[in-house]
Amino acid sequence: MRRVSATPPTRRRALGLTLLLPLALAPALAAADLVLPSGFTTEVYVTGDGFEEGQTRGARGIPSTSTVVFDEDGTLYLARTGRRYGGGETEDLWRIYRIPAGGARLTPQSESRYLHGPPLRNSQVAAVRAGRELLVTAFDRERKVGLLYRMLDGRAELLAGGTPPPGRAPLLRQPEGVAADTAGTLYVADREDNAILRLGPTGQVLDPRYVGVSRPRLLVMDDRDRLWIGADGEAQAPWQRGPGEIWLVSPGSEPTRLLRGPVPSGMGLSPAGHLLVADRQNNQVFAITAEGRRVDLIGFTNGDGPRTLGFAPSTAATRRAGIAGDLFLIVIRRGTWPVNEVIRISGPFDELIRQRAAP
Repeated sequence: MRRVSATPPTRRRALGLTLLLPLALAPALAAADLVLPSGFTTEVYVTGDGFEEGQTRGARGIPSTSTVVFDEDGTLYLARTGRRYGGGETEDLWRIYRIPAGGARLTPQSESRYLHGPPLRNSQVAAVRAGRELLVTAFDRERKVGLLYRMLDGRAELLAGGTPPPGRAPLLRQPEGVAADTAGTLYVADREDNAILRLGPTGQVLDPRYVGVSRPRLLVMDDRDRLWIGADGEAQAPWQRGPGEIWLVSPGSEPTRLLRGPVPSGMGLSPAGHLLVADRQNNQVFAITAEGRRVDLIGFTNGDGPRTLGFAPSTAATRRAGIAGDLFLIVIRRGTWPVNEVIRISGPFDELIRQRAAP
């Protein structure tokens, strides 16, 4: 293992009529102190200045983000919300971030260029279906009403949830993660209802309780239509200690609990389909196989830690951009959770996991 300090990328990319400021113009300071195996490289992909709001003087980063997904063009979507479980149950009403391939440096003055879609309450960018459809969840904490949106070209269309007819309970109360299988069927984690709902491609209810899990929050679907579930378990909030749980549901089989212990703050599938998990409490990223074998991958020092993660898909556009199959990790620097940075990590993840997971 070796320690790597992430440094800014050195290439400029012209995207449409907008020339992104090269992050190499920033002071060459470490974005996160990572402990990585040899053969891996890192760089700052998204950062910002001026967003610390008096929390930590001189802290770099963008306002706290809790979910990350890519579309087939290599566009990165981030949920601009970090206080959904804050003191006093503070509500957030924000638009999401849309970052073009190549990354960005944001400031309060330039932030509006990267905002996308309508303002939504407690929103999460949950998944991308068919390469282009952004699936976004939101909820109203006081009314206990949740919503699932399909977003294309910045326009949000309600797929499921919302205010129910008089006398009926809401379909969704606190939807969080969403996943889609190869047929376009949708799976929604409702943390408040302790259940995974199964919906048809256009939002019709197929099974209101497809899987019962304690406080489910994260969902990932692999190319074999296996559903991976990250749950908070006994933790009242994602940053609290659990024990949390990770489950696997294969088609036609009963759910299998793979791990009980850390509360997963983020999950993503590598190019070969290995599940990587961000463990915010213990400041590490690990992989877990379908057989339940755990492989430690990334550690942090100096108070840094992971918030969430995701992989860029392999498409013609992401290969041209040079990011296909790379890991994108949202990092909390030295405990300053109000601002985060997105770090790109390149390396042989799948080869390493196969070697370390071998019996």
